[in-house]
Parts: sequence; C-alpha cells; structure tokens
Amino acid sequence: MADDSQRNFRSVYYEKVGFRGVEEKKSLEILLKDDRLDIEKLCTFSQRFPLPSVYRILVWKVLLGIIPPHHESHTLVMNYRREQYWDIHHALRIIRFINDSTPQVDVFLRMHQLESGKLPRNLAFPLEPEDEVFLAIAKAMEEMVEDPIECYWLVSCFVNQLNSKHKDSLQQLPKILEQYLNVEDNRLLMHLKACSAMSKLPYNLWFKKCFAGCLPESSLQRVWDKVISGSCKILVFVAVEILLTFKMKIIALNTAEKITQFLENESSGCTHGLCVDVGWGCEPDLELSFYG
Repeated sequence: MADDSQRNFRSVYYEKVGFRGVEEKKSLEILLKDDRLDIEKLCTFSQRFPLPSVYRILVWKVLLGIIPPHHESHTLVMNYRREQYWDIHHALRIIRFINDSTPQVDVFLRMHQLESGKLPRNLAFPLEPEDEVFLAIAKAMEEMVEDPIECYWLVSCFVNQLNSKHKDSLQQLPKILEQYLNVEDNRLLMHLKACSAMSKLPYNLWFKKCFAGCLPESSLQRVWDKVISGSCKILVFVAVEILLTFKMKIIALNTAEKITQFLENESSGCTHGLCVDVGWGCEPDLELSFYG
C-alpha cells in the first residue's frame, strides 16, 4: 500500500511540474525489456499514452510487423529488410523507373508498387488515388524518420495496414463522425446537411491519408500512435474538433462547395491550436495543434 501511495504521489507531482510522461516512459521501458515483446500490451500502452519519441520508431516497427517480437531477431531481420530494400531498388533502376534524381518518396512509391504487383507499364501512367495517399503518408513519414530504409518499411507496412486491417473501419468513419457531431453540435450538423456538405467533407485528407500534410509532426505522431496500435477512431475525434473549431465560419458558408474548399484549405495550413479529448476507454487528453 505504501508503494502504491508513493507511486501515486510521484505521478501527481510529475504531472504538476510538467513531467506527465515520466511514469509512462518507465512503464514502456519495462515492457521493452521483455525477451519477447508483448504485442497486446504495447498496443494497449500506445492506445492510452503518447509514445516517447526515443522509443516510437521501435514500437511502430514491432506493431507493424517489420521486426518480430523477439529481441534477439531484430538485427537479423532488419538486415534482411535492408537487403530486400536494395534488391527492389536495384530492380527499379535496371528498368529505369528511378534514377539518382528521383525524389525519395517517389522511389518509395515505385518500390511499393513493384512489391504489391501494381507497378504501371511505364512512367507515363497517371497516379491512382491510392498512390496519392501513399505519397502523402510517405512525405510525412520522411520528416519523422532519418533512415530511408526504415522509413520505406514503415510507410509500406502502415499503408498495407490501412488497406487491410483498417479498410472496413475507415469506410465507417464518415458515419461515426456524423454520430459524434450530432452529440457535440447538432446545429452545425444540421447546417452541413442542409448544404448537402456531409458527403463532401475532405474525408480523403482526414481519413485515408490519416491527416498527413494536415497536422504538424508532433501531433501527427500521436495520432498515428493510435492508428498503428489498432484504432482509427482517433481520426474521427480530430475531424470533429476541426469542425467545431471552425463552426462559425462554416455556418457562414451556404454551399457544399464553399464549405469543402474552406476545410481543405484550413486543414492543409491551419494556424489554430486544437485540443482533442480522446474520450474512449481510459485514455488521457491528446493535445493537437495545426501548422502555423
């Protein structure tokens, strides 16, 4: 009992002096010391708390299946991943799909296409919508991860997760958004419906691209912590907060086209700070802000 009291006192003290994540970081370090990492516990932790930046990439790689749960296999498997990366890279150079001047994210896209059997016959083929999603996520991930090989596998496996594990959930998010908005601000919802705007909101940017290019790096990482660990519901909370933040401006607009254009512009370059309550389960508040 004394130990629990001391721990609770420390937790309250750390939070009051601005070190809210100290106890959480210690808890994660304990989880990461296991010889075989417990995927379920790592997912639970990631759902409840923001991952410390020093461990984020490691946890993401484990949760996305880039490396196995067993510590002793991490180095070996990453070596295989590097070999595979350079094999794909070399193949694309041979068939002249990439060269030294090809932007890194475009290299990632062609590698992913080749791996998934979707490489077009030649470079003249226009990009598909799914390619645009991949590039948006790749550009955001490139800002977070220094090693291009790690970055490629994170992007590729994250996109694969979105297209498989989260595919059905992502399709339900617009309906869930409407349900939450009805609770938070029925008047705003009625205005959007009256303008026939609900079906035309920038769902592609918000949900398919997981706010890539919309949120600054620190906020986007915390959102992706939740998505990668198994829940894309956080995307709805961020979208609702955007709508509530711009409520008065949205209500002043009277067509779906104007509302959509406004939200697309604001979502891509917003100057406002937002705070989103991540209110399911026992998760703490998630503070988000937009680019200035």
